[in-house]
Amino acid sequence: MNLEPDPGASLAVLIDADNASAAMIDGLIGEVAKLGVASVKRIYGDWTQPNLAPWKSVLLDHSIQPIQQFSYTTGKNATDSAMIIDAMDLLYTGNFSGFCIVSSDSDFTRLAARIRESGKRVYGFGERKTPRPFVSACDRFIYTEVFAREQNEATGSAVVSRSEKVLRSDTRLLSLIRAGIAAASDDNGWANLSAVGSYIGKTANDFDSRTYGFAKLSGLVEAVGLFDMDRKPNGIFIRDSRKKLVPEA
Repeated sequence: MNLEPDPGASLAVLIDADNASAAMIDGLIGEVAKLGVASVKRIYGDWTQPNLAPWKSVLLDHSIQPIQQFSYTTGKNATDSAMIIDAMDLLYTGNFSGFCIVSSDSDFTRLAARIRESGKRVYGFGERKTPRPFVSACDRFIYTEVFAREQNEATGSAVVSRSEKVLRSDTRLLSLIRAGIAAASDDNGWANLSAVGSYIGKTANDFDSRTYGFAKLSGLVEAVGLFDMDRKPNGIFIRDSRKKLVPEA
């Protein structure tokens, strides 16, 4: 399945109000717009409860349809069930290219897997605390904390990027970049950064340079300081600095 953003893709955005913060709504809507067109936007919860009050003030601004679901009994999440049933109904219409599931709840793991089995894309949105099974079940998972960082940047607030020392100690990050270079490099070890980014996205569906404090992958790679970079008219190329030059014939 091609996971490149499709501006014309029809998406169904389903939000679990009990497990998502209203404060990230602007960032969420902006991110969804990069992935396609939000043809349906629904949010689920018991709107008689005071804890959902912050959501009520933003729903009209973003044309999000609230779906009322009473809590029938303590300890059982009827909201999740209603959201899952609606998702399956929308899936069967065949009108959507993908689904955006907004929640930090692992209860949606099987739903994400089922939608993908039907050949549709699944974009997950949740906090860093989201259980790994749900993250892995999505084609791509975006941590909503990056929206707060972007909001700070937009308002001129201080945003701290990770230092070179911290980045170099992140073995997962280094392994992903080096694996991407190895998969896309030429005989001299140079790889197009775009191809490296595509490889990383397929290997680690929750990878996001913004998590490290960098708007783009190029800034992150440069900050690590362990990779050579060559900016050309046809793109940015990178190479592991440990790679020895191959003598030209």
